[in-house]
Amino acid sequence: MDTWQRRTLIYLVGLVGVILGYALAYDYGMSAFEGDPREFLHSLQVVVETFTTTGYGSDAPWSSTGMRLLVIVMDITGVVLIFLALPVLLFPLFEEAIETNAPTTVERDLTDHVVICHFTPRGETLVTELESWDVDYIVVEPDGDRADDLYEAGYHVVHADPQSVEALERARLTDARALVADASDQVNTSIVLTAREVDEGVRTVSVVEEPDRARYHDLAGADAVLSPRRLLGESLASKVTTGVSTTLGDSIEVGEDFDIAELPVHRGSDLVGTTLAESGIREETGVNVIGAWFRGQFVSPPSPDAELDGSTVLLAAGTARQLERLKSRTLSSVRGFRRGETVIVGYGEVGRTIADNLSAANVPYTVLDQVDADGVDVVGDATEPADLRAAGVETARTVILALSKDTDAEFATLVVRDLNPEVEVIARAEETQNVTKMYRAGADYILSLATVSGRMLASTILEDEDVISMDQQVEIVRTDAGDLAGRTLGAADVRSRTGCTVVAVERNGTVLTDLGPDVRVQSGDSLVIAGTDAGVKRFQSFYQHRT
Repeated sequence: MDTWQRRTLIYLVGLVGVILGYALAYDYGMSAFEGDPREFLHSLQVVVETFTTTGYGSDAPWSSTGMRLLVIVMDITGVVLIFLALPVLLFPLFEEAIETNAPTTVERDLTDHVVICHFTPRGETLVTELESWDVDYIVVEPDGDRADDLYEAGYHVVHADPQSVEALERARLTDARALVADASDQVNTSIVLTAREVDEGVRTVSVVEEPDRARYHDLAGADAVLSPRRLLGESLASKVTTGVSTTLGDSIEVGEDFDIAELPVHRGSDLVGTTLAESGIREETGVNVIGAWFRGQFVSPPSPDAELDGSTVLLAAGTARQLERLKSRTLSSVRGFRRGETVIVGYGEVGRTIADNLSAANVPYTVLDQVDADGVDVVGDATEPADLRAAGVETARTVILALSKDTDAEFATLVVRDLNPEVEVIARAEETQNVTKMYRAGADYILSLATVSGRMLASTILEDEDVISMDQQVEIVRTDAGDLAGRTLGAADVRSRTGCTVVAVERNGTVLTDLGPDVRVQSGDSLVIAGTDAGVKRFQSFYQHRT
């Protein structure tokens, strides 16, 4: 019995006692002061009516002073005990009766599902991926309020502690295809150890916050240990290291001498201010621009009249040589190499990874962080203009915001843009939902940790989904032909129905990249598609029906 239940019980017992006491007093008073004896049951009825105001003053008037005083006190007592106590004691009872609580065990038969231990922003991306492939999941959430909120939002969740054997058994771990441990490093190792106790054969995937602790996750028995922050840092750094030369850098190889790459249009590039049609990209480089991000919004295919600016990111397909020619056109025509040209704001795991990659590429940089540590050049607040000035933001060519709080990153973007309107701002976002706000604040290129992490998890768990790109702003997936087999790409109308683009068809070891509307998809083909997470989900909903 909890505190509220004990308090309610004491109140009810006390209320009954007070009512009986007043009934005895009233019964005595009517005989002694009014000379009009009553049956005790009648006296009890009068007290109850007075307390509840349903039969207020049924024996009135009273002629004696003693009875009048007793009734006055009884009236006040009834108001205090009944009406002032209702909001405190009885209303919570009704709220609890209608409240939706998360279950503590799986309420349906599940097999081949994924058990997700703790729910984080990257878990949302993972759930989206799982749902698009019709893979069941169960979130095991130890926080009661959080579990209730997720349950009301429509997630499949149980309220339990994933570090206990009983909880994982209630989540049917023995019938699951995989377990994802997504809490702190210490908790994740405990979850993996617990999972091994429940089922030695279940596949376990653990997310590590500090890469140097990955060894302990391995020792705990994790089958796969993922470090999304390191990948995020490498990806953000690559936007700078490939920006100082025409070398293509990171690209996604689809087939022999056919790649897909995201290429940000840098401020100062000759492409800025031109439309896609005026740019001459297709004629001069030979690449196919299959999509583009404009201020955080992905469009596929982009309109020929779309204007390119410093926040545009092109998604292009072609040979390595063709993409390198396009890369040279996206760069600024003048770029110096002075010290402090790149400013890294934030020196956590992501910031340190960025610094390591810039050092390896011989790109000079300055680090700003709140904590004085080895590798930090300026100690200060990322949201304070004076501290950003001290780090050289006013003369910098690029600022990389590697801050763990999205609100800080949004505010810092506004300050940086005010100090240096021409600077390139590259940022990380903790949650995907905040990406659009950061673009509105003035960032040029943003990667979401939640998106990168969720894709890493999905690619590790789902054997039938080959997520080629986990650190790009769009998702590039290799998948089977599904319901497209036997249809032409033009008749399928993939782009308008899903927002995705089929960029290549793999057939009998050959990669077809010259895809017109008359190309017919055959059974056994593998398709390489590009689009947003939502677009890929729509594609799979339309063309990947499963029985």
